[in-house]
Amino acid sequence: MPEAKKAKSTASKSSTDPARIGVLGASGYTGADLARLLLRHPNASIVALTGDRRAGQPMSAVFPQFAGFNLPNLVTIEELDAAALDLVFCALPHGTTQLVIKDLMEKHADLKIVDLSADFRLTDPAAYEKWYGHPHQALELQKEAVYGLVEIYRDEIKAARLVANPGCFTTTSILAVVPLIEAGAIVPDEIVIDSKTGMTGAGRSPKETMLFSEVSEGIHAYGVGNHRHMAELDQEFSLAAKRSVTPTFTPHLAPMNRGIYATHYVRGEGKTGPEQIHRVLVDFYAAEGFVKVLPFGQVPQSRHVRGSNYVQIGVVADRTAGRAIVISTLDNLVKGASGQAVQNMNLMLGFPEHMGLDQIALFP
Repeated sequence: MPEAKKAKSTASKSSTDPARIGVLGASGYTGADLARLLLRHPNASIVALTGDRRAGQPMSAVFPQFAGFNLPNLVTIEELDAAALDLVFCALPHGTTQLVIKDLMEKHADLKIVDLSADFRLTDPAAYEKWYGHPHQALELQKEAVYGLVEIYRDEIKAARLVANPGCFTTTSILAVVPLIEAGAIVPDEIVIDSKTGMTGAGRSPKETMLFSEVSEGIHAYGVGNHRHMAELDQEFSLAAKRSVTPTFTPHLAPMNRGIYATHYVRGEGKTGPEQIHRVLVDFYAAEGFVKVLPFGQVPQSRHVRGSNYVQIGVVADRTAGRAIVISTLDNLVKGASGQAVQNMNLMLGFPEHMGLDQIALFP
């Protein structure tokens, strides 16, 4: 079986050496997918993996798919040698992450960080406090952080020291809707989003409500009218419209491991119809490698992006004149989390954007 690239020592790094990478929170699903992607990245070397509850154990004891790969053992965050790293991925819970990152960046000014939690996604401290229940504890870094949706903020990400990886629901909907708002193609005040997520979106911690018998053979809405990803949607849709926009958003839990499947109901602005809405998306993503806009009238399927960093978007005419149904889908652990994080890393470190991310979806 192939082996991972061996961890590099703390000696000085030459310009030809792979980037030295650490993953904080490697014992979760996003941490595992980061390891999976980085193992095949030609310019990255996994130097450190943290998992406080599993410290001292090999990664293969937590995720057996890594048996036979030469990965460093899990350590606590306190044991992390951040001076030996070029970039850190933080796949830790929101709330605690901001203090960990603040400490890292105060001690290691040259360290680059991609944060997969929600701690730095919102630019308004009041909005963060409202949605997450406590004041932000690293306000200066919150101002510095760049929202890490590459197709929208590519240039800003290239120059960033701290990137806030977007949420999976929000990535799916922002990619489908923001180009339409920016082009003035749809009415911003009439956006309705019905979104489905796979089970891995809930994380790996054991929960009674996540048991197989609790979630299989059915589907249900949750966080109705009050899901935290609404704050990101409000922020990014409002920036695109240059005024306040508050979409209707309802998430649902679907009995599948991976995937986000979002259906957006929109009305064309003025005489703009569904085919013109489709053309806006085709033109916007014409040069983008990871976002695929399907032919008009064709509907994407979540299984066709599973395991990949690709997004598929379809546009169908509603039976009501002037209205359109825009459907987008991605893998919540890849483009919705770890793949997007690696895409951000590539830009931050000056690598080709697609490096390590070209795998095609696993189907069937």
